[in-house]
Amino acid sequence: MAEYKIPLIAVVGPTASGKTSLAVEISKHYGAEVVSCDSMQIYKGMDIATAKPTIEEMQGITHHMIGFLAPDEPFSVAQYCETAKEIIFDINSRGKKAVLAGGTGLYYSSLVDNVEFYPEKTDFEYREYLKSQADELGSQFLLDKLFEIDPESAKTLHVNNLGRIIRALEIYHTTGKTKTMQNEQSLKNPSPFDVIPICLDSRNRQFLYDRINKRVDIMVKNGLLEEANNYFKMNIGRTAAQAIGYKELEPYFKYEKSLEECIDNLKMQTRRYAKRQLTWFRRDLRMNFLYIDDYSDYEDLLKAAYEIVERGVKIEK
Repeated sequence: MAEYKIPLIAVVGPTASGKTSLAVEISKHYGAEVVSCDSMQIYKGMDIATAKPTIEEMQGITHHMIGFLAPDEPFSVAQYCETAKEIIFDINSRGKKAVLAGGTGLYYSSLVDNVEFYPEKTDFEYREYLKSQADELGSQFLLDKLFEIDPESAKTLHVNNLGRIIRALEIYHTTGKTKTMQNEQSLKNPSPFDVIPICLDSRNRQFLYDRINKRVDIMVKNGLLEEANNYFKMNIGRTAAQAIGYKELEPYFKYEKSLEECIDNLKMQTRRYAKRQLTWFRRDLRMNFLYIDDYSDYEDLLKAAYEIVERGVKIEK
């Protein structure tokens, strides 16, 4: 008898593709609750820059893992997976379904594939030693050293990616296991979820880019400048600095660039981020793609999404 797995609907994709709206509609259709899969929406107050769903956009659907953490508190992918898993288990225990929604690929893959995280060990002295070797002998010397102990990891790294080369060597130095071995062992336990993944995409790249540009304009109109300026004034550290929508505006607040230049850069960086998001999700062979520019009628897109869900796992309405 096959082991029971919890059905988990996932709505992922690039920014401005319509994930929030689709996740809400699916949740309304199946009586589900939404679990956010966004590494920035977890923080309190970072609302406009992260496109956090408003009360109106939630339409009465319960949303989890949104705005619960202070912006100066670190939160790892391991913590995300542990917390999200507990929430999904609880939703399931109440006889309901969960809809995972967001665009942070690492959070999504780590959760649905049940990645096991190892405690990180750091040896700052050894790290500095490796940096001095790179300064003296070049980063190729360190990459060659990595090839000797972990060729699989070494093959994935460019010679200029010194930080990751050093980290891979440090992992072996501190644990006695290569990064490749850790990656393999991290997937040894099967996932508790039977995931039904939907990725929103666009056949015409410019169609998505136009949506991104329009969203940025709306964010600015809705108070992005004030929100970003407040965070820089509070000096809360690197969390806000990481959020797309804040760091691009910093030169404006420092009188280094015009507002128009900063907004143009914000649009460009958001488009680049969307491209990286799609690259991540396209690697997942389980993914069901819905192309938003195929549907002039939103009801047709919803119908296609419901068909994907019902092909995946029988869901009682």
